[in-house]
Amino acid sequence: MNYWLLKSEPDVFGIDDLAKAPKKTEHWDGVRNYQARNFMRDDMNKGDQVFFYHSNCAEPGIVGIAEIVRAGYPDHTAFDPKEKYFDPKSDPDKPRWYMVDVRYRRKLKRPITLKELKENKGLKSMKLLQKGNRLSVMPVTEREWRAILALEKR
Repeated sequence: MNYWLLKSEPDVFGIDDLAKAPKKTEHWDGVRNYQARNFMRDDMNKGDQVFFYHSNCAEPGIVGIAEIVRAGYPDHTAFDPKEKYFDPKSDPDKPRWYMVDVRYRRKLKRPITLKELKENKGLKSMKLLQKGNRLSVMPVTEREWRAILALEKR
C-alpha cells in the first residue's frame, strides 16, 4: 500500500464535497502536471490511502482521509471542449491526462495546518514542505503518514 497527499481548494472541491458525493466517491480530475499525472497513472493503486489537503485558503492543511478505489485511467475531461480541463492535444486513443477515483473515509478530528507540519522536525523531508513544490498530487512515506496521524491526537 502507498500513501498520498491530494490538494484541492475547498471552494472548488473540498472534503465536505467528497463526503456528500454519491457513495462518497468521486474521480480526481483536472490534474495537468506531468509529474502528478505520472503518480496517478503509474503508481496509485486501489486501496492506497490519501490525505485530503485544503490549499489556497485561509488556513491550508490536511483535513481528512480518503482511499483510492480505482487506479489511474484516462481523464475524460481532457477530451470535451465544454470542460474546464479540456486539452485539445489529448486524444482518447492516446490520452495525455489521467485520474483516479477516491472515496471519503473520514475527516480528521482537527485540521493539521501547514504551519504545524512545517514546525514538526520529523516531517522536514516531506515533499509538501520542500521549497517550490506546488504539486497537487504527491507521495507520502509511511513514516510521514504515521507522524501526521499522531499530530491529530494532540
